[in-house]
Amino acid sequence: MAEKLKVTLVKSTIGAIPKHRATVEALGLRKLNKTVELPDNDAVRGMIWHVKHLVKVEEV
Repeated sequence: MAEKLKVTLVKSTIGAIPKHRATVEALGLRKLNKTVELPDNDAVRGMIWHVKHLVKVEEV
């Protein structure tokens, strides 16, 4: 596994269910096309898995 993950919000959360919207917010993504670097661990990977249709992930 990589040391960090670069996560970018590529699709709006307007039509998403509230749980997915909260997960995106918890990942630190507030606006479209913004990117955050997060540690590569099971908790973060689980959150990304739930909103994989809204984000783009790259290993750093």
